[in-house]
Amino acid sequence: MKYSAQHYAVNQAADCLIVSIFEEKNLSQSAVEINEISDNYLLHLVESGELSGKLGQTTLLRNMPNLAAERLLVVGCGKRGELNERQFKQLMQKTAQALKETQAKSAVSFLTEIPLNQRALYWNIRFAVETIEQDLYQFTQFKSQKTAEKSTALSEVIFNVGADELASAEQAIQHASAIALGVRLAKDVANCPPNVCNPTYLADKALNLAETSPLIKTTIINEAEMEKLGMGAYLAVSRGAHNEAKLAIMEYRNAPNPNAKPIVLVGKGLTFDAGGISLKPAADMDEMKYDMCGAASVIGAFAAAAKAKLPINLTAIVPTCENMPDAAASKPGDVVTAMNGTTIEILNTDAEGRLILCDALSHAEQFKPAAVVDVATLTGACIIALGHVASGLLTNTQELADEILAASRQSGDKAWQLPLFAEYREQLKSNFADLQNIGGRPAGTITAAAFLSHFTENYPWAHLDIAGTAWKSGKEKGATGRPVPLLLQFLRNRAE
Repeated sequence: MKYSAQHYAVNQAADCLIVSIFEEKNLSQSAVEINEISDNYLLHLVESGELSGKLGQTTLLRNMPNLAAERLLVVGCGKRGELNERQFKQLMQKTAQALKETQAKSAVSFLTEIPLNQRALYWNIRFAVETIEQDLYQFTQFKSQKTAEKSTALSEVIFNVGADELASAEQAIQHASAIALGVRLAKDVANCPPNVCNPTYLADKALNLAETSPLIKTTIINEAEMEKLGMGAYLAVSRGAHNEAKLAIMEYRNAPNPNAKPIVLVGKGLTFDAGGISLKPAADMDEMKYDMCGAASVIGAFAAAAKAKLPINLTAIVPTCENMPDAAASKPGDVVTAMNGTTIEILNTDAEGRLILCDALSHAEQFKPAAVVDVATLTGACIIALGHVASGLLTNTQELADEILAASRQSGDKAWQLPLFAEYREQLKSNFADLQNIGGRPAGTITAAAFLSHFTENYPWAHLDIAGTAWKSGKEKGATGRPVPLLLQFLRNRAE
């Protein structure tokens, strides 16, 4: 899809114009102009009740009197001045769906006139582009018939803005396009079936990124090298899998000061999690291909940051493997030694994400990071706590948490901070090792983060638990691409 911004008059020729109306017979400025041109055509429809202005109502009109545009799409926006960002995104989704039903090849949007609570025009356009791209997304790679389920002739959207708003609008389009690229990549990787998307596949994705820019360098560490590095916790997880574990490290260097400390993103990459010896129930086990959504989002955010040429130093670490119940798999009661020398008693082999992350987080220390953010589908307990609305955030540095929460509010990609009090570490005490890998049912999300905190004491660190936000189940089953918008906003704020 091509996006652009320019000043457009309502009486110019166009495939389709999009205008807004509000409840209580309240027309937007562009709708008022069109109503005058068309001899009160819109007001007649409003008076008859055919146009109510109800939030999300879309009405397509053709061959309007005296209107140069071939089509007019009228979008109801509820009560003027009360539209929030969530409602705006829902409205844009309805708009995108309505456009797909037409044969219009281009559309000129006057929805830029809609006042969005506490948001500037930049956010109006950015959220519009992100929502349209989300609605257009399809994953048909493994369909035998490639006919698009949601075919559309639409190839261009033009946003109407004033001359003094052009720079802001173009920036919004640029930023939203970068986010859309990252989200699309994350979705494509996450939706891929586990017999294709195995650890080598993920490692190859990281290698492919290095071919897109001279600013990117990718290194792949294999199991023999992990053994030398002492990554006993990581290797304990992959022990039962046929496919070899990989550790992908992507480095992007573009800060004005080449010696600036990098931001490090770490993404959990379990390409399939059967639970190991602590086998998961069969129901919905197919969704455990999504246990690598942390890795997918980190790869997506990294690619988007590089595409946008953000002036920062950035490192992405992707530990990737499978957790399978082979005869060689780790057993409950095993004791392993992590890279930093900590011994861990494995009480549940299905609490494997923290085992691969702890060694990856130890490895992150060598980059002397300015901050480390790990992203993981780590605990079902996070779904119990926060549902499918917000990602869980835990940290050892409040300033870093404040940055991430600010990026969450800006991007609309919600996160919520949970406490990480020292008392939670008590639940991880073991009679036979330094730590045990589970802390029992109480505060499961927090104790998982408390476990990781033992390996992040030498740098600012934050943990995002995306178990409830990384994918959808049921009829709309598929990856969401979250938290790519949050991560990219965080990186952009750091760069600025």
